[in-house]
Amino acid sequence: MEDNKKKPGKLNIQLDDQVAEGIYSNLAIINHSVSEFVVDFVKIMPGVPKSKVKSRIILTPQHAKRLLKALNDNVSRFEQMHGEIKDFEQPSIPLNFGPTGEA
Repeated sequence: MEDNKKKPGKLNIQLDDQVAEGIYSNLAIINHSVSEFVVDFVKIMPGVPKSKVKSRIILTPQHAKRLLKALNDNVSRFEQMHGEIKDFEQPSIPLNFGPTGEA
């Protein structure tokens, strides 16, 4: 007889088709306050003077730190399998809406 109870610690996460397609971003702008980190994902295209935030994610400081660790772990594993990711110099992008960080 099969136990229909959910196992503790397992998450049931749904991913609808539109979200599964993803959104392309080649710039992340990060701001923070005492209580949250805000990450805006932007797509910048050559020759297009205006860019638009495509997605905004708001995280608690604890989740931001967990995301940082998860990204570091994944980049390390990727580089072990495929070699070092080259980080090319990017031209400075003027942003006029407050203090920012880039990733």
